[in-house]
Amino acid sequence: MSTSKDKNELSFDFDFLDKLMVGIGEVAQITGIPARQIRYWEDKNIIVSLTEKEGKNRRYDYKNIKKMLLIKEMLDEGFTLDASAEKVKNRMITIEETLLKLKSLK
Repeated sequence: MSTSKDKNELSFDFDFLDKLMVGIGEVAQITGIPARQIRYWEDKNIIVSLTEKEGKNRRYDYKNIKKMLLIKEMLDEGFTLDASAEKVKNRMITIEETLLKLKSLK
C-alpha cells in the first residue's frame, strides 16, 4: 500500500524514472500541454520522442517530460519559446552533470 511519503520520494526512484515511457496522449493529458504543441516542439528539436521502430507512436521519457514541464512553466511566465528552450537546455545540462556526480558517489 502506498503512503504519501512514497509518492513524495518518487522523483528519486531512479530505476522507475529510467524505465518511464509515456505516450504523447498521456503526456498531453498529464501536463496540460496539447499534443499539437508537443509535436511542434519536437519538430523544432527542443524535445525528442523515442518512437517505436515498428510504429509511429511517440513516446517520451522522464527527461523529455521534465523539459516539457520546464518550458511550459517558462512560457507561462512570459518567456519566448526560443528563450525557454535555451534556458531549459542549460538547466538540463546542469542537472545531468549533478546526477552523474551523485551516481559516482555510490
